[in-house]
Amino acid sequence: MSANNRILSGMRPSGRLHLGHYHGVLKNWAALQHEYDCYFSVVDWHALTTLYDNPSQIQQSSWEMVIDWLAAGINPGSATLFIQSHVIEHAELHLLLSMMTPLGWLERVPTYKEQQEKLKEKDLQTYGFLGYPLLQAADILIYRAGQVPVGADQVPHIEMSREIARRFNFLYGREANFEELAEQAVKKLGKKNAKLYRSLRKAFQEAGDDEAVAKAHALLSSHASISHGDRERLIGYLEGTGKQILPEPQALLTPHSKMPGLDGQKMSKSYNNTISLREKPQDVEKKIRTMPTDPARVRLTDPGDPEKCPVWQLHQVYSNDEVKNWVKKGCTSAGIGCIECKQPVIDGICKELAPIQERAKSYEEQPEVVKNIIQEGGDKARTAARETMEEVREAMGLNYR
Repeated sequence: MSANNRILSGMRPSGRLHLGHYHGVLKNWAALQHEYDCYFSVVDWHALTTLYDNPSQIQQSSWEMVIDWLAAGINPGSATLFIQSHVIEHAELHLLLSMMTPLGWLERVPTYKEQQEKLKEKDLQTYGFLGYPLLQAADILIYRAGQVPVGADQVPHIEMSREIARRFNFLYGREANFEELAEQAVKKLGKKNAKLYRSLRKAFQEAGDDEAVAKAHALLSSHASISHGDRERLIGYLEGTGKQILPEPQALLTPHSKMPGLDGQKMSKSYNNTISLREKPQDVEKKIRTMPTDPARVRLTDPGDPEKCPVWQLHQVYSNDEVKNWVKKGCTSAGIGCIECKQPVIDGICKELAPIQERAKSYEEQPEVVKNIIQEGGDKARTAARETMEEVREAMGLNYR
């Protein structure tokens, strides 16, 4: 598959996942895996940026998280699942990129100071914490991912990855005999495709035809007889740059999650307002039944306002229009009680979790299956990463032969 069709996304290992993860990330991943060449990574090194002084839980949290991925519908036959630290090339690329990344780029990342404020109890005056956006860039660039699914708050990280790729290509993509090698690559396309490529190159360089670039990318992506190096060389030759060693990734905005927590805030472990994907039905019922409601409804006969009730937000996720109309009418007229109002939400959550929990139980009982999935995914990820690193080393003059 072409690099533009490859997606890279990762999660810090935080143990068992909750409904916020499911609606905010996993459902999107499950859809993307059928449209793209997806690489999903347990980014355990990223966890060390804040847990460096207490890493004991990272390993178990990683396995628990992978089980939840699989249970939520992430298919190892459709996507590549792996653990970041199993692919040592991530660290090598991170190191090499650190040699050419200006310090100011790292200091201006919006989340750098935000996280320091949020985690005041932690000593985060470390290079690992400052440099984690660069490690994130290495995670993406090493697989030449065309797109990265992120929320709006993560877009600056992807833009930084683009800037790093652009700077790397500018510094190291200037082959001394670039045009000669590019012309040799054109001939490998065959007479008919070479003629088409030349016409598209002329259309872009002389008339600025952006459509010609898209057509050329499609032509090169579908041509199986040329190497990845020649393909990237021809893209650079077309666009007038140089050999594109590290393609610039694009942000693929994730649909906004509408999954609220039990208190109406965003569902998050730090707020202690979650329902885990493996929550027992009786615990789901207990949590929903004890949720706060509209404070105006002190007595059963007091009318309420659904808009002021956290339970109403859950109805937006789990109830159809008929049930929502019943809730609105019953709440505002005091025709139903809060416990009665909560029952459809309890039923909806339990119904959604049942198949996930059934699959999770199967994987819990077969830990070797989970480990084999990660091993196979790691083998595939390492192959792709090594191909990139060969070109990176060659471009930087580090291929000693």
